[in-house]
Parts: sequence; structure tokens; C-alpha cells
Amino acid sequence: MPLLAAKIFIGFVVGILIGMSGVGGGVLLLPVLIFGLRVPPIMAVGSDALFNFFTKIPAGLLHLKRGTVRHKVVLALAVGSIPGSIAGVKILMHIRHLYGDGVNSFIKSAVGVLLIVIPTLMLFQRRIEESVEHRPPTMKGFAGMALIGLVAGVLVGMTSVGSGSIIMMMLLLFYSFAPKQNVGTDIVHAVVLTGVTSFLHFRLGNVDPGLVLSLLIGSIPGGLLGSHLSTRMPMIWLRRILCTLLLITGARMLWA
Repeated sequence: MPLLAAKIFIGFVVGILIGMSGVGGGVLLLPVLIFGLRVPPIMAVGSDALFNFFTKIPAGLLHLKRGTVRHKVVLALAVGSIPGSIAGVKILMHIRHLYGDGVNSFIKSAVGVLLIVIPTLMLFQRRIEESVEHRPPTMKGFAGMALIGLVAGVLVGMTSVGSGSIIMMMLLLFYSFAPKQNVGTDIVHAVVLTGVTSFLHFRLGNVDPGLVLSLLIGSIPGGLLGSHLSTRMPMIWLRRILCTLLLITGARMLWA
């Protein structure tokens, strides 16, 4: 019972932080699962992917309703990310087949690198937004989006991290759509990508449904509270503090 309460509380806190800061759930939750709850990394990856899938659905539906989604961009990203996710999961399973539990060390190292790269990009997000020029998409651009999706899909398949944050930054760097469209497109595509990834991990037994359910019970009210608080106080310092903590966590994972 105390462990169940701890899982629900973690989901609640993560939900608040997501709602307040906009930092992706995978980046925030995965280190907590691995270090806090001592969930085996490969199980944490699959469970985190399924958690992200469910938590992104409401926001994705809202953006679709508001018309802030570029459907062709979602399609272009998915053309690359779906086979990328399949490849990422297969790479992970191949490593487990070769090295057994050594796959968990590989996951920790990969996540550690991402926890350094992603927060660093996020700290400079506003500066990037101000420096890029708005460029209309072209056929060549859509091929580039598929390539972005492919890279992100492989990373998400292996770590569950990056379905939103990495693609958001890449779209921002190379295409710079209007901010609302960028966010809406990114979230809807993340629903597709995390849905495929979590299904693959679920089939392989890498998902703990009870853990995911407990986290969701806490994260739903937490996300609502966080969204409410975000409109009433400046969150830029919270975002910076979270990014700094994630950088420290990433370094810790690599050092270990």
C-alpha cells in the first residue's frame, strides 16, 4: 500500500511539473522510475512510453479541435518515426539477447546522454526561436521531416525519451512554424509515436500496467493543477531549475 501511494504521488508531482513547465513527461519521469522506484530500466522505458501515450491524448485532441495541427507534417514525421521506433526496440532486444541484463546499463547511458542534450537545447529554446526565420515547407522539407522522425523514433524506441522534446527542437531549428502549430503538431505526432512504441514494448513484456495505472491516477489531477498554476505565476525559473536538475541527473547516470 505505501508503494502504491508513492507511485500515485510521483504521478501527481510529475503531472504538476508537466502542466506548469511544459517539460516533457518522459524526460521527467524516467529518471524517477529508475532511481526513485528502482524499476529495471528496460521496464521503465516501456512503462514510460505507455504513460506518455495516455497523457498526450487529451492535449492532442484539444489541438486537433483548435486546428493547430499540420496534418501533413504529422504524416511526414510518422513516415520516419514509426519504422525508427520499430528499429529502436529491435536494437534494444538484440542488445538484451547478447548481453542479458547488460541492456539496462546501455539504457542508463543512452538516457544519460539525452538528459544532457535535451535540457541544454531547452535552455536555449527562446534564443533559437528568436534567431530562426519562418520558412514555408517544401517537398525537400518533408523528406527532412521524415528523417527527423526516423532519428527520434529510434531514440524513443530505445529510451522512450524525445517523442516531444527532440522533434520540437528539430522542427524549430529547421522549419519554424507558428508556435501554436509547432506545439500542436508535435503533440499529435507524439501520440502516434508513443502509441506504437508502447505497443511494441507491451508485446515484449516490457510494460508494468499496474505501475502505469498508478502514475496516471496521480498525473491527471496533477496536470490539471499544474496547468492552472502556469497561468498565474512566471514559470521561466522553474523551467531553468528543472533543466539544471536534469543535466545533473544525466551526468550522474553517465558517471555511474
